[in-house]
Amino acid sequence: MPTVTIIDYGIGNLLSVARAFEHCGANIVLTDDPVKITGADYLVLPGVGAFADGMSGLTECRLVEPIKIFAAKERPFLGICLGMQLMLDESDEFGANEGLGLIPGKVVAIPTVGSDGLPHKIPHIGWNEITRPESTSWQNTILQETPEGTPFYFVHSFTAVPSQQEHRLADCSYNGTMISAAVKNGNLYGCQFHPEKSGIAGLNIVSRFLNL
Repeated sequence: MPTVTIIDYGIGNLLSVARAFEHCGANIVLTDDPVKITGADYLVLPGVGAFADGMSGLTECRLVEPIKIFAAKERPFLGICLGMQLMLDESDEFGANEGLGLIPGKVVAIPTVGSDGLPHKIPHIGWNEITRPESTSWQNTILQETPEGTPFYFVHSFTAVPSQQEHRLADCSYNGTMISAAVKNGNLYGCQFHPEKSGIAGLNIVSRFLNL
């Protein structure tokens, strides 16, 4: 059984994430211990809410540098929802905020109108189908066994915009606005959707992550 370390920094529903990984056969360690984080085999950063609150939580727990040290070891890392956004360089949510810098790019607000110019609901909530960006392969990634068009569950008002196309693993369209559904940089992955709330398709992604 692989041991998965889930970062506990006061942001997000850790229980549902932990249950998903346990269902897929993992041993779970919930921790805010920097030593356990740098020494983890698999590391997961969940989170919901505002970008600034997430970075404040990591900073207060003295976890920013340990996460960067772990990431440099090229071991499997998964950011979920806010956790994915925190992987980028910065966000303009409630002012300029610095992120972890694991993937070059910025987090910006989802436009309040669709491509037709009409207002739409913010946050983006519910099931949405993911697509593979052009020139991107899902082979040997957490999406290897996921067919294009598979729906996943989203809840967010901001979206990650990687500065390099190669880091966009999956997209989805919200009324014509292209949203980064998943990102990748080596063994560092992020999912804007919630795999733990996305049924069998989400559990398949968790299982693929455990086999990296």
